[in-house]
Amino acid sequence: MDMNLLTKAEILIVGAGFYGATLAERIATRLGRRVLVIDRRRHIGGNAYTEQDPVTGVEVHRYGPHLFHTPNEEVWTYLNNFTGFTSYRHRAFSTFCDKVYPLPINMATICQFFGRRLSPDEARALIASQASELGGRAPANLEEKAISLVGRPLYEAFIRGYTAKQWQTDPRELPAQIIARLPVRYTFEDGYFNDRFQGQPVDGYTAIFERMLAHDLIETRLGVDFFDIKASLPEGLPVVYTGPIDRYFDYCEGELGWRTIDIDLEVMNTPDHQGTAIMNYADEDVPYTRIVEFRHFNPERQHNSDKTLIGREFSRFARRADEPYYPIDTRGDQATYRRYLDRAANERGLHLGGRLGTYRYLDMHQAIGAALNAFETVFAPHFAGRPAPSSPSA
Repeated sequence: MDMNLLTKAEILIVGAGFYGATLAERIATRLGRRVLVIDRRRHIGGNAYTEQDPVTGVEVHRYGPHLFHTPNEEVWTYLNNFTGFTSYRHRAFSTFCDKVYPLPINMATICQFFGRRLSPDEARALIASQASELGGRAPANLEEKAISLVGRPLYEAFIRGYTAKQWQTDPRELPAQIIARLPVRYTFEDGYFNDRFQGQPVDGYTAIFERMLAHDLIETRLGVDFFDIKASLPEGLPVVYTGPIDRYFDYCEGELGWRTIDIDLEVMNTPDHQGTAIMNYADEDVPYTRIVEFRHFNPERQHNSDKTLIGREFSRFARRADEPYYPIDTRGDQATYRRYLDRAANERGLHLGGRLGTYRYLDMHQAIGAALNAFETVFAPHFAGRPAPSSPSA
């Protein structure tokens, strides 16, 4: 990388995902400041990166499926500056014991699973009786929390095996809050998300980032590892870091727990393999958590190929060389993260952002919303001569 770019930049953003790209666009557009964005990967978009498969012509979500939804009108309005959205509404299904059920758990799931017609009141009473084994005490782990919400039979069918595969951990060893918002609907509504604003970007996700980063005051350099240039940063240059916080401090307080995903792509000699975008596999003896068939995310597109592309997802703990996806966030992880926050507070001009930098699970719309908020509360005041960008507090 041309090191002169560092001397010209007024802020360095590490990571070209939604958090970094949103901040870069706002700082360049609204404040007229020169922004340098770097990413160690060879593409923009972070884990939301998509590209066209050369065999089938289908748009592939390289790091797993992305489904845009938000209740936040500000985020929706902002993102519509860079893309239109289709009318896609996600509907999910799960295979258990070679039978297919709709998700999230709703009246159709309950009636089908128990093999009889139930009214909403009857379903509520049935689930309440099956959840009564806790005897009124507070759930101590994920398994107990799930049972309190859906009862043991539905937990054993749809949650236990899937969770064990997804987290590579016995559900009894996982914190209850992971599943605290498990949706259970006593209606036949089968849309997965309730958010007001939903859809898939008309031209795909990568096109959003291309437009966000197209401003003349934004320089983007790919294949650049921040840690290769960290020692050469000009004094006083603000840094927005969206990589793993433990990596920033060279793991000096210990490694945080992360999960990652391996996706086994396969071209199938049929125009439609499973009839839906995502099929979960709840049985624990099935090694993958779900199969994604990418063409179903964009049914409005004309796919002329007689082949389709699927991806089988396998979840595991992340090693240092892997792309971390989700924070595991055990109590030990939380204590480690707080120690890193204490260190970050002493790093002048450092701002941590995004899922990895703040060690939080963030949906796309939440990452964008957090970046818009940081722009207004941190970066606009900074460039107006007020306090330097700082890390979030614990």
